[in-house]
Amino acid sequence: MGTDAFQQGGKTFIKYHYDVFNKDQYPAEMFAAAPNLPPCGANKKSSRTWIDIFDSRGKRLFGFCAITKPADLNQLWFALEDGVVPPSYVYIELNDRQTNTKYKSNLADTSE
Repeated sequence: MGTDAFQQGGKTFIKYHYDVFNKDQYPAEMFAAAPNLPPCGANKKSSRTWIDIFDSRGKRLFGFCAITKPADLNQLWFALEDGVVPPSYVYIELNDRQTNTKYKSNLADTSE
């Protein structure tokens, strides 16, 4: 979906953006606030479903715990320090913490 650069801690990072094309197939209740489930760090309003991005070998690159609706699945990203070659492919996992169900995506090419 694209890239952009940002500065943090005196370093430059490249942010790789992704969209979940079939996001409309996920029910809104999967992303409802889940105060009855463990929080995400200090975020006590984390959603029922957490999303993690992995490289093709299974290394976690970044995660999201406050996506509030399926449409927000167009705002996923991970960042690497400028000059670091991104993995060739990534995938996401949606972890529905209420039903203890994981949904794994197909591999997505990072060069697109």
